[in-house]
Amino acid sequence: MNYRFPKILRFILGRNILWQKSSERKSIYLTFDDGPTPEVTPQLLDLLDDEKIKATFFCVGQNVERYPELFEQIQKRGHRVGNHTFNHLKCFNTNFYSYINNVKKADDLIGSNLFRPPHGQISPRVVRTLQPDFQIVMWDIITCDYDKALAPEKVLKNAIKYSRNGSIVVYHDSLKAQKNLFATLPDAIKFWKSKGYAFEIL
Repeated sequence: MNYRFPKILRFILGRNILWQKSSERKSIYLTFDDGPTPEVTPQLLDLLDDEKIKATFFCVGQNVERYPELFEQIQKRGHRVGNHTFNHLKCFNTNFYSYINNVKKADDLIGSNLFRPPHGQISPRVVRTLQPDFQIVMWDIITCDYDKALAPEKVLKNAIKYSRNGSIVVYHDSLKAQKNLFATLPDAIKFWKSKGYAFEIL
């Protein structure tokens, strides 16, 4: 299982995609994909408040449309939001124009210049089309918290093992990630704080 994108893929997709923030800053950039989800996001927001941490939420437009108050809460609590398409589309399974229109449909609701492609799927053509309007954000570490077959201990171990200065870390505020998210995130935060990491938004 790859917790980081292979270097060759980073090269193919181009230098202007954000994988990691400055390695000179001892900071972690927590990001959460696929919400907002009423069964998960409020509890997560409370946890982040308790830890005095701000994060970045890559939201699915359809969920924003369904739960506008929850989307508003994310921003009111000082977190940043980003675009994760309207329907959580896989780029490689979707017609190019349909995909671009889906991103724009989400943008009408989310209004952010940050974009992260669902499943990490994005083509060079989509990159070129979106980059004038969006900063495309991938990740330095994906925790795979959504994998129900993955024990929480494994999720935590890899989040810690691969973290470094400037790491952009992906968790998910979704139902399928709920168990691993709350079983591991508090301990991961405790570890990062013990190592002197600050937490910043993108």
